[in-house]
Amino acid sequence: MTETAEVPAAIGDGGGTPHVRVAVIGTGFGGIGAAVRLKGVGIHDFVLLERADAIGGTWRDNTYPGCACDVPSHLYSFSFAPNPRWPRSFSAQPDIRRYLEDVVDRFGVRPHVRFHTEVLDATWVESERHWHLRTTTGELTATVLISAAGPLSDPQVPAVPGLAGFSGEVWHSSRWNHDYDLTGKRVAVIGTGASAIQFVPRIQPRVGELTVFQRTAPWILPRADRPITRTERAVFSRSALAQKAARAGVYLVREAEVPGFILTPAILRAAEVAGKAHIRRAIADPALRAAVTPNFRLGCKRVLLSNDWYPALTQPNVSLVNAGLTAVQGDTVVGSDGTRRDVDAIIFGTGFHVTDMPIAQRITGRGGVRLADRWADGMEALRGTTVHGYPNFFLLIGPNSGLSHSSMVFIIESQLNYVIDALVTMDRHQLGTVEARHDAQQRWNALLDRRMKRTIWVNGGCHSWYQDANGRVTTQWPSSTWRFRLVTRKFDVGEYRLTATPALAVAARRE
Repeated sequence: MTETAEVPAAIGDGGGTPHVRVAVIGTGFGGIGAAVRLKGVGIHDFVLLERADAIGGTWRDNTYPGCACDVPSHLYSFSFAPNPRWPRSFSAQPDIRRYLEDVVDRFGVRPHVRFHTEVLDATWVESERHWHLRTTTGELTATVLISAAGPLSDPQVPAVPGLAGFSGEVWHSSRWNHDYDLTGKRVAVIGTGASAIQFVPRIQPRVGELTVFQRTAPWILPRADRPITRTERAVFSRSALAQKAARAGVYLVREAEVPGFILTPAILRAAEVAGKAHIRRAIADPALRAAVTPNFRLGCKRVLLSNDWYPALTQPNVSLVNAGLTAVQGDTVVGSDGTRRDVDAIIFGTGFHVTDMPIAQRITGRGGVRLADRWADGMEALRGTTVHGYPNFFLLIGPNSGLSHSSMVFIIESQLNYVIDALVTMDRHQLGTVEARHDAQQRWNALLDRRMKRTIWVNGGCHSWYQDANGRVTTQWPSSTWRFRLVTRKFDVGEYRLTATPALAVAARRE
């Protein structure tokens, strides 16, 4: 493979439409990991397209009070960039953000990032065998396109009747309004998911009245968080083996949960007992206990971790409405049970567009078919990474690559193994394009559907964001993370439609 240390020119620099070998959308864990791995195999002709003014993805955007990860720090990091300085066993958002900034600088990624560059659309040009991208800072073309936009990048705010007429402040948890002083205010929180259980206990002492609208009570287990001692950090700094051992230990503990999600949900009954005991210890009121007790199997929805959520709900300035928000009338929020509250601010903790990734609206493949239209009946990909009809296009955290129990960074690294092997294979065999075969993609998804039928996400008695509008689970990987690592370890050309590089194709026609 030919190596060049040149950094691609800036987009829209007046020198014509710039071309790069690889364009990467996003600078979260996926985009940063892609950049490091590309450089590692000698590919320097790439850019990272970032719509914001800084790197970090979801860990840049989510700055709400109490924002933290629910995967232990040593596992929620790149295997090739261990961090011996994690301050706690579960890291807070600022610590993860600092870690990503450090990785970007340590591996020389920053010169490849184009900030304030949002991809408006990316179209496959069959005659040129490249992607044409239109961005907010100009146009460029790329031989290969990698989407690392991620499923937790675009907030989902429900279309509540009357919301536009509300005179107070409204925001989503991932777009926190730090300029608004909540002190003494009447606040409505919509949703009781992963974000709300973190920020509600933080704002509760400051607000005057806090009304929490809950459609479905989540399963919440104690959060075994603690400071990592100075001695431990010193050991990790001196011994990479010690930190690898800590990472491996966390990984094995998390991986032991897999059979309960995908084979025998009864294994999780002990965790349900622990979850109910967690409620009993914190809440004495029988009515509130009943309201926060889930009516579905643990694991059907995302299992949450918190030590202060239940105590916050028992405070005198907090009321839990066991119903969803159905309307806003003036400055009054109205629940589906008829509850009415006058409020000064509404905060949505309602998650993200996951099964309808917004980036799919901007990707157009062969024949002028938008990816969103191709996925109109549900997302599908081959090994969670490539899609038939979209040559030289790779997804990170694509369909059916999500997890409920472990670190998504492990999945990202697995997919990067696959993508990098694909690029090396293209070089080795002088291929111009690789495109997932329709039959290979069909076989892969048929296998996923068979395995999915026995999982807790299908049989747990709930409807979750893991499922699309048709009830199909299009987000989760129905097996162990190690199996995912195995099925993405090598790029199998037999599953792909291949074409030679243009020069070779011309030579073949002349012969």
